[in-house]
Amino acid sequence: MAYWYNLTTGQVEPDDAKSQGDDLMGPYDTQEAAANALESARARTEAWDAEDKAWEEGSTDD
Repeated sequence: MAYWYNLTTGQVEPDDAKSQGDDLMGPYDTQEAAANALESARARTEAWDAEDKAWEEGSTDD
């Protein structure tokens, strides 16, 4: 079963009872993963930002 994190309510919703709309993050394999959706997204964004910064600092304008 898949799980979703509802951004509006802050609740985890199972696949068979999930809300409709754009306010969902997922699917996730477990309830715990869905409950940690915002933290996971924050961590990924920080990692991507660090990669972007490293790439920009390593590039040269010839």
